[in-house]
Amino acid sequence: MKPSFIFSAVTAVVLCSLLKSWVSAQVSKACFCELQNLGQAFPSDKLEEILRTSTACTRSATEEQHELTEVETLLDSLHYRLLDLEKDVKDLEEAKDEGMYGIISLRIIEIELNEISDLLIRLNSTTRNHQALTVNLGPQLRNLRTELGKLADFDRMQVVKKEQENKRLKRHLSVCETDLRMTPAPHKDPAPGNCPFGRLLNVTGPTSSMLTEYDSSYPYGAWGKDPKPAPGKESWYWLVVLTSSSCYGSFVRTYTSRSAQIVAQYAGDVIVTSSVTTTNSIMGPGSVMYNNAYYYNCYYSPNVCRFDMETKTITTRALPGAGANGKFPYCHLTACYSCTDIDLSTDESGLWVIYASEENFGNVVLSRLNATSTLDILETWRTSLVKKAVTNAFVACGVLYATRLVNNNYEEIFYSFDTVTGIERGNLSIRFRKPSAYIYSLNYNPRDRNLYAYNDAYIVTYQTVFGLWPHFQT
Repeated sequence: MKPSFIFSAVTAVVLCSLLKSWVSAQVSKACFCELQNLGQAFPSDKLEEILRTSTACTRSATEEQHELTEVETLLDSLHYRLLDLEKDVKDLEEAKDEGMYGIISLRIIEIELNEISDLLIRLNSTTRNHQALTVNLGPQLRNLRTELGKLADFDRMQVVKKEQENKRLKRHLSVCETDLRMTPAPHKDPAPGNCPFGRLLNVTGPTSSMLTEYDSSYPYGAWGKDPKPAPGKESWYWLVVLTSSSCYGSFVRTYTSRSAQIVAQYAGDVIVTSSVTTTNSIMGPGSVMYNNAYYYNCYYSPNVCRFDMETKTITTRALPGAGANGKFPYCHLTACYSCTDIDLSTDESGLWVIYASEENFGNVVLSRLNATSTLDILETWRTSLVKKAVTNAFVACGVLYATRLVNNNYEEIFYSFDTVTGIERGNLSIRFRKPSAYIYSLNYNPRDRNLYAYNDAYIVTYQTVFGLWPHFQT
């Protein structure tokens, strides 16, 4: 008897015969089967080759994504360098700087041109690399698609096709169920601090770095530009050095331009208090300028002081429960920074204060203030970030960012808290280089999107890069 069975990709002919024989008075039965494959063998070696090609394509696509991110970063940096160059050339043409200042201005323009040239070289190199990756990746993907189509011919039972169809139906079902459960959201005005240009992706620079005219005498201080300046003071800079015990100060030094600051030609010293250790004198490096007023931690208290640069008057606001006088300072693993319990910050929506309280177990508290003489607390958020575990913090676009010390050459932004969504993230890894080991003041200016750092008597600027990244989407 010779039965024949036909099934899917393999046609087999099974021949079985029963042989009977008598051995030692016992019956022995044996079954012999012969399997003959009349179909085409599955090309497993081709599948392995496709898997290797797929891995290579994934690696190339990842490299291309990194190249695109670098291109965006370089374009942003080039844009701001060109703006700076345009302003400096305009100032020089209007003969604002004469004599020594004219020489300094020309030197600054020369440095800016060199930086722009370097950026263009890097941009061209990155663009060429991106084009090469694109040229190589296209044919690989097309070949991969062709080979996968050939392998699909071996799916006689259409298992893969049906599985893909099931996945598609499940996706449609999920979307449908979500639409049924969804209710239209009521109209709501954007919350203060909503960022129109995305989240912080990178910090480039330093774009500028120099010691103050005091050299390294005063390692603690703060500096920057007013993000909401008085008319005619759009190009002015300010500097505060803590001249007593790396903790206390009494005046604000102003400069009419960056060129003037470079050659230590200041416009004047605005006296805040008569001495460094009196009521409402300046305490700590966590100060900012906003709308022609200087905001800082009042001497030996948990209060915020507002000094009006025009009228020379001071108003104060107590921060309920805020730790002060070394209770909750910024720290790294081996030391803490003097008088950094209360830190002021600015962003697109105005004025903020960063501190900690016993009620919040020493974790960071963030409050938005009314940047007027009333200094009303408009809103407060409590985070789970231990204040003594960070070296500095600032607010940009309604998001609190915190830094930590990596080593003497690098600082890292590792944490964010979104005041709109309430989401905390501790897995950011935005590193930036610094001239010296410790940054005592770090503040964001929404007018030019720069970070201004006071770094062991160095005054340093960095350019922030914002955008949309899947990593930040919720």
